[in-house]
Amino acid sequence: MRGYRLHDYGGPDALQLEDLPDPTPGPGEVLVRIRATSLNYRDLMVCKGQYSRSLSLPLIPLSDGAGEVAEVGPGVTRVKPGDRVTMAFMTAWLEGEASEAKARSALGGAIDGVLAESRVFPQEALVPVPDHLSYEEAATLPCAAVTAWHALMVGRPLTPGETLLVQGTGGVS
Repeated sequence: MRGYRLHDYGGPDALQLEDLPDPTPGPGEVLVRIRATSLNYRDLMVCKGQYSRSLSLPLIPLSDGAGEVAEVGPGVTRVKPGDRVTMAFMTAWLEGEASEAKARSALGGAIDGVLAESRVFPQEALVPVPDHLSYEEAATLPCAAVTAWHALMVGRPLTPGETLLVQGTGGVS
């Protein structure tokens, strides 16, 4: 398997394409063949060392991707080979309030991300991709789309008939 890893901070030029061991799913885990990834501003900050200087290097960057289930480990019931999936940004944050333990499962930061040909994920961290979305479209959902949804729907939710102004062309806008 090939993947990009960051060995030292320095922006996108610091990424190195490498041959890596083929991942194998264990109990409750799923091997996903990554078909598309998307780049967030956070990913650029990680590569430059502006997100956190305490990340464990080398690191496979990028938090957002989508792919196809290639293999399932023992006990997996939620997906099967051939299913189209995307993954949770924090693979251990499946419900409830955020916590430090859940934050330690953030893809492309606390743990390896998706800028590789394949990755293993807990089955609970995978979400089906609707048929009407391409892999490229689905790859934008885990971090950026959830951030935008949160801004619009949590706290004081946007309601029908209200006007929304989106400024800028950055990561979430």
